[in-house]
Amino acid sequence: MRPVLFRWRGLTIWSYPAMIYLGLVGAVVVGNAVAHADGLEAFRVYVAMLVLSGPALLGAKLLYIATHWELYRPDPSQIWNRDQGGAAQYGGILVALPLSVPLLAALGLPFGAFWDVAIFGLLVLMIFGRVGCVLNGCCAGRPSRSWLAVTSRDRSGVWARRLPTPYLEGALALLLLALAVAARGSLPFPGALFLLIAAGYAAGRLPLESSRERRPGARSLTIHHAISAVMLVVCLSILAAGWLK
Repeated sequence: MRPVLFRWRGLTIWSYPAMIYLGLVGAVVVGNAVAHADGLEAFRVYVAMLVLSGPALLGAKLLYIATHWELYRPDPSQIWNRDQGGAAQYGGILVALPLSVPLLAALGLPFGAFWDVAIFGLLVLMIFGRVGCVLNGCCAGRPSRSWLAVTSRDRSGVWARRLPTPYLEGALALLLLALAVAARGSLPFPGALFLLIAAGYAAGRLPLESSRERRPGARSLTIHHAISAVMLVVCLSILAAGWLK
């Protein structure tokens, strides 16, 4: 594990924020390429993704803080500690989706078509984010003697044989990215690709969330289980309704 990516002339580059930055750059580049291929106004898509990235990162951080408040309660100043990871992807989506409605209307971009493009960027960001988790030790899997377990550390620096949760979530993102490429252009209505990939992520996140390490006494079901279940039902319901039409 490598929480500090490197140091240069007194400047410390922390692994997790560095991976998030690279993921954002990659997301914008990929989104721009897909927008061109889909015939959308690529510059407007670029502006929309750039504007939404700030609120999305803030939402992801706030949801993480809310669900890990026991880590910050003794010293709330740790919220601003840059050497710690901490972002909940669902928080970013829950903030970005509603904010995108007026923004896309102002930019003259169709809602469904935009999110069919943006989902590629989200998956790229997710892949880089999981690399950051591996380097930082956050989102560690629970200790296990399973053949699948790998020796890794948690955010406290404790090494153990653990379920490879960040690796599996990264693999899920790669699988969904491949599915998005294969399904692109073959779905019945704008927004269907976003709904399909979001449903796939929610379905995969349900078991993966249970593989994460929990603090002693914590409930086995988390808010992320609930969000995953609701997202799965909503996405599949809208997809089914759209297909029937």
